[in-house]
Amino acid sequence: MKKLTTTIFTLFALGLLNAQTIESPSKEVKVNFELTKNGQPSYSVTYKGKEIVKPSTLGITLRDKEALDNGFKVVNYTTKSVNDTWQPVLGEYKNIQDLHNEGKIELIQPATNRQINVTFKVFDGGVAFRYEIPQQEKLNHFSITAEKTQFNLTGDHTAFWLPADYDSQEYVYTKTKISGIDHSLIDMGNGISLKSIAKPDAVQTPLQMKTADNIYLNIFEAAVVNYPVMHLATNKSTYQFESILAPSAVGDVAFLQTPFNTPWRTIMVSDDARNIVSQGPQMILNLNEPSKIKDTSWIKPMKYVGIWWEMHVGVSTWDRKGSQNAQNQLGQEAIKFPHGATTQNTKRYIDFAAKNGFNGVLVEGWNTGWEDWAGNWKDEVFDFTTPYDDFDIKSIADYAKGKNVSMIMHNETSGSVSNYERRFDRAMEVMKKYNYPAVKTGYVGRIIPRGEFHDGQRMVNHFNWTAERFAENKILLNSHESHRPTGYQRTYPNYIAAEAARGNEFNAWSYGNPPAHETILPFMRMLGGPMDYTPGIFEIKMSHYDPNKKEQVHTTLAKQLALYVTIYSPLQMAADLPENYERYADAFQFIKDVALDWDDSKYLEAEPGEYLTVARKAKGTQNWFIGAITNENARKSSIKLDFLTPGVKYEAIVYADAKDAHWEKNPKAYQIKKIKVDAKSTIKLDLAAGGGTAISIVPIK
Repeated sequence: MKKLTTTIFTLFALGLLNAQTIESPSKEVKVNFELTKNGQPSYSVTYKGKEIVKPSTLGITLRDKEALDNGFKVVNYTTKSVNDTWQPVLGEYKNIQDLHNEGKIELIQPATNRQINVTFKVFDGGVAFRYEIPQQEKLNHFSITAEKTQFNLTGDHTAFWLPADYDSQEYVYTKTKISGIDHSLIDMGNGISLKSIAKPDAVQTPLQMKTADNIYLNIFEAAVVNYPVMHLATNKSTYQFESILAPSAVGDVAFLQTPFNTPWRTIMVSDDARNIVSQGPQMILNLNEPSKIKDTSWIKPMKYVGIWWEMHVGVSTWDRKGSQNAQNQLGQEAIKFPHGATTQNTKRYIDFAAKNGFNGVLVEGWNTGWEDWAGNWKDEVFDFTTPYDDFDIKSIADYAKGKNVSMIMHNETSGSVSNYERRFDRAMEVMKKYNYPAVKTGYVGRIIPRGEFHDGQRMVNHFNWTAERFAENKILLNSHESHRPTGYQRTYPNYIAAEAARGNEFNAWSYGNPPAHETILPFMRMLGGPMDYTPGIFEIKMSHYDPNKKEQVHTTLAKQLALYVTIYSPLQMAADLPENYERYADAFQFIKDVALDWDDSKYLEAEPGEYLTVARKAKGTQNWFIGAITNENARKSSIKLDFLTPGVKYEAIVYADAKDAHWEKNPKAYQIKKIKVDAKSTIKLDLAAGGGTAISIVPIK
């Protein structure tokens, strides 16, 4: 089903052009555009009659050229209405509707005779706009030194924020008023090895906020292509944010040629938090270009296990010498551990995957170079082709094929992107030779070419180019330590997942992720695309491996199950060790059963930093899965199952916290029960502190 309605009007009377209003289809969201007295573009936004963004100016400064920020006149204005439905290859929904009104303001700067357009798209869930610089005689090759996009807010809203770090998003979220944004609140002993904070009190996007009158706002961006990632400088007294961009090694932020469009700057708005996490990701996808992969039949979801968590908990190593694991990051020679990526150990994981219906096995530490990989800013670390002598890559590939299990390649670059790009084709030859349909890439450490940042134009181009090159070779991509996604997986749907946030591994060797962390992720990192969060840890406390360890996962076991539903990804890892799952086989059944690709998603309850409940319908079936999570506070609620098919009887298997469960005091206490339900049923949720509930609902045959 596809419907597209387009209406275009052009106004020529210059007196009517200097101020324009674009409304959303529901007329609840409005953008007002006008030129200031000095000819500077300005916009404001209202929601249900309330001003949410005060007049905010726009502009771009250029190297060795007059800025594109004032002295403009409007020469033309066109509008368009779009109502389109499209189908993602993988996603939270079978169909996504693109419903919005668009207004394009065409500007000219008479003093320089240069042209620039500002295009707005207004959805029922928010506003998007971008700069468009057409091809023209007076502007061809150029470099941008700064983008001066303002977001002037109306009050001292509550904000969830991360510091504007050009190299890492792996911080714990901080909740303050805008006026309270302060980097001194951040515990810098947080386990992040590389920090490159842009300026004091600047923040990353997405930036989730809530007003005093309970309106939810989110500033983000979409379709970041050939341009840096956007961060925000903060004026804490006026509640103004202004875009800042990661510079290149020579200082300018972007080197461009006309015609060129910047990424979309987005403002999501609703008086219902559920709309941010449901409509927000769809808005971001709608702002990206359709898939450039013609045949997508090879793009399939993957559920995997792997040799990974055992290095984080310290029972094996990445390197052959037995020194490099996450508990022993300095690699002291005196401490010896077994190498994880051995032929025998890998086959053990393959057997476990085959036995339990998993279609992927990841192996980290399979290749030479790990003895000297971290912290040295070294160019040539890995060659991505040579296995350690205890990893028989051909024997393993043959064994996996015989078990109908796919191997997932691991390419850690240690930040040396130039080295990876030199050896990229050879790395892919290895993947194709040994039938690896997917790859996990890593970018730990300072970037080479030296002077570049993870969030800069050079690296954005690398991450996007990598997805394109893997697509040409029918390989799925899961990037770690990349910039956070902005919907580019619509254009290259083989870009199946990314990390780009503080993942589950921090719980193994740092003070970890607080119980609220996973309730904030959907309002922040998850707006841009699926995350490889690596849930499913059953042995919650690290004292299981070392009695002297105090670290732990800050959830209950039941919440770890619920994360498979609340954190959307078509790539999901059962991250714990096989023997830990075997001890809790009844709870492990949910991980085996839960789907990865969906026909529909219902966000039943949501409040950032507090709780989230999501129901999802598995692709092509009548099976539903529900995940409910809470923060450090216990929570009771009830959910209606009116989304089920009327007249159909279902069996629900409820994986819940036990009555005495607690994320810190008793995290592994859970209970499982089976009940009969239908569309008229209500299920009561009783979540422990830091807890959750996971439910599978299947029609009774």
